[in-house]
Amino acid sequence: MRRALWILAVLLSHWRRHPMQLATLLIGLISATALWSGVQALNQQARIAYDRAAATFGGSRTAMLVARDSATFPQTLFVDLRRAGWPVSPMLEGRVQIDGRSFRLLGVEPVTLPSEVGNAPAVGRGSLQAFVTPPGEMLVAGETLRDLGLKEGERPQANGTSLPPLRAQAELAPGALIVDIGIAQDILKMPGQVSRLLVGKSKAPHAALESVAGDKLRLVEPSAESDLERLTDSFHLNLTAFGLLSFFVGLFIVNSAIGLAFEQRLPMLRTLRACGVSARMLNTVLVIELVSLALVAGLIGLVCGYFIAAALLPDVAASLRGLYGAQIPGQLSLKPVWWFAGIAISILGALAAAAASLAKAIRMPVLATAQPQAWQQAQRRWLIIQSAAALAVFAVAAGLIWFGDSLIAGFAVLAALMLGAALILPMVLQIALAFGQRSARAPVGIWFWADSRQQLSGLSLALMALLLALAVNVGVGTMVESFNRTFLVWLDGRLAADVYISAASDQQAKEIKAWLRDRPEVQAILPGGRADTQLGGAPIEVLGLPDHATYRDSWPLLENVANAWVRLRPGYTCLVSEQLSRRMKLAIGDHIEVPAPGGNWPLEIVGIYADYGNPKGQIAVNFAALTRRFPQTPMTRMGLRMAPDKIAPLITALQEKFGLDDRNVADQARMKTESRRVFNRTFSVTAALNAFTLGVAGVALLTSLLTLANSRLPQLAPLWAIGLTRRRLAALELLKTMAVALITALFALPLGLLVAWCLLAIVNVKAFGWRLPFHIFPLQLIELLAVALAAAFCAAALPVARLARMQPASLIRIFVNER
Repeated sequence: MRRALWILAVLLSHWRRHPMQLATLLIGLISATALWSGVQALNQQARIAYDRAAATFGGSRTAMLVARDSATFPQTLFVDLRRAGWPVSPMLEGRVQIDGRSFRLLGVEPVTLPSEVGNAPAVGRGSLQAFVTPPGEMLVAGETLRDLGLKEGERPQANGTSLPPLRAQAELAPGALIVDIGIAQDILKMPGQVSRLLVGKSKAPHAALESVAGDKLRLVEPSAESDLERLTDSFHLNLTAFGLLSFFVGLFIVNSAIGLAFEQRLPMLRTLRACGVSARMLNTVLVIELVSLALVAGLIGLVCGYFIAAALLPDVAASLRGLYGAQIPGQLSLKPVWWFAGIAISILGALAAAAASLAKAIRMPVLATAQPQAWQQAQRRWLIIQSAAALAVFAVAAGLIWFGDSLIAGFAVLAALMLGAALILPMVLQIALAFGQRSARAPVGIWFWADSRQQLSGLSLALMALLLALAVNVGVGTMVESFNRTFLVWLDGRLAADVYISAASDQQAKEIKAWLRDRPEVQAILPGGRADTQLGGAPIEVLGLPDHATYRDSWPLLENVANAWVRLRPGYTCLVSEQLSRRMKLAIGDHIEVPAPGGNWPLEIVGIYADYGNPKGQIAVNFAALTRRFPQTPMTRMGLRMAPDKIAPLITALQEKFGLDDRNVADQARMKTESRRVFNRTFSVTAALNAFTLGVAGVALLTSLLTLANSRLPQLAPLWAIGLTRRRLAALELLKTMAVALITALFALPLGLLVAWCLLAIVNVKAFGWRLPFHIFPLQLIELLAVALAAAFCAAALPVARLARMQPASLIRIFVNER
């Protein structure tokens, strides 16, 4: 033990003499751990919220019975099944509007509610009598109570009636309102109706379902993954991919720092071996030293990761809420496993980055000369093997494009493309530099290109990191800009009305319409509505569109039959969203049957339209047909067409007359501005991770250049001795770094465009159900090229400045000692 401590003390003395190397090693580990753990903290926070939502009185985690051909069914079936021994509990679901905002209303029967249902104990803790007897109680999450701006015990208005007094319940998901099922039937005006029956896990015998309910009900087995988890898989997979990329780029820094330390410590290591230290003991102490440094860096990285996650959480929550309707709390609540996983990933990453150096240490002969290894020399055989591996990876990517049909396959294509490009980059650089060497005529020019080729082995990892960071920046930037351009055009089509109104109740909506008909500046009143149902086992929205030129001229149709809007009027046809058509493989002319309260509604598809940002599938029908098939649809939404200069006075008059606020009435311009703000905030997380990754790649390049700086002095000293000034040598070194960085950046641009195509044509389609048009933005590519060169310049500045300021005596001493 004492011997091991002495060996450790000797090894640690190297870091005391080279604090810059120690700082570089720690920065690499800290940045890798921070970015990875920060992303995992965001994912963990979101999944905690999904679990709360999935456990809201069963959700998808509980087996249930639902109607085969309608959204609801008679409550008498519940009574029949209970008498037949089925452990079922009724639930009614609908939506209500409070102050113009839509909330999910759940009616439950607490006496029969299965004990394994997530929130069953929440009802039991309160007074059962107060919950079930009028006016009852309404259980809500604390976040919902704060969003409403109300206190416990208050009774908000919805659909023209007073809701039960509010009571906060910590276990509930935000956006859900829980009441007794009898009270819910009164609020939703659905007496004697049930949406589904939750099935408990009792093992008592019961009659067959068909013998009691016939073919009216079907059993839906519980799912281990909630709807929100399925919908948001792509978002979290994207975050994880960014975190993993940043982690590996950070490990490039660690690998360079450890490689430099190993080369500089070779005389020390051989001296220890000559003094009797066994190879196993030496390697064990090296591992202990590395693990100790990784523990320190891991702890600091976790703290940094926590702050990164806290900074990005509001934007992630906004993204998930805007894209998927997922409600994520605004504060981090992390489990202990996150801390242990962060420490473990730091240690494993450090060991992986040091694997080559540790392998060299255990095989190191005692009597070998103590000259530092020239590991920057070109290795032609290794380049050939690496290039062959790159071609094999590209072949795998092509196979995945051709045969893959899933989101994982899409991300695997991206991973294979970037891995293959990283592997083949040294060969691309070798060919480009060899061409430059053949084209050179002056002796210094020939040396310039030849020496650049010799440096490739030492710079290859850093240049790979720069390539990956640039390619991801180009790919994601192109995708975001393509989405932005398409989104703005789509937004103009979807927000075609000049003013949008959301009344507090149907009665208020009638009063507003009557008042608006007497206003000469109002050119048209466009009623709107939507209903929720299921199709193919997944939730969908049924949107009602009025027969008006506003929608006929601007609705974002991707394809349609002739006279589609005329054929929409009778109520036997529909338009479907792009994501629904892709998910269910629907085409124009196909027929679907939509569950409605009065039975299935047969519809023919006459058009497909873009519906970006909607997590649910959607169909659009004539508004009058929607109200006939879904009579309980709230009639509170409407749009107005009017002259632009009359909008502001009318909004003011509406607010004064009917007590509406900005949430209930808004003009088109303000809604578009808010939508653009949400859009920009949605992608701010991606932009931040892009910047982090590019910054880490710059640090990796700096580390590699610092690593090579000392080992290259013996090669530069002879040039100084034959007449090249230190300033010219420094300029040549800077130019060499800029040259290989420029070649890498030029290679990264087409790779990034290929990444963008994969994101738009493969990943987006599998993740969201829509495909965006592919656009190239030359100005953006030029900006990223300039950023890459600026990063290379900054990375090369420090070692070049050292060379330019080096004393002639030092160069003479190096020249003499190396002869």
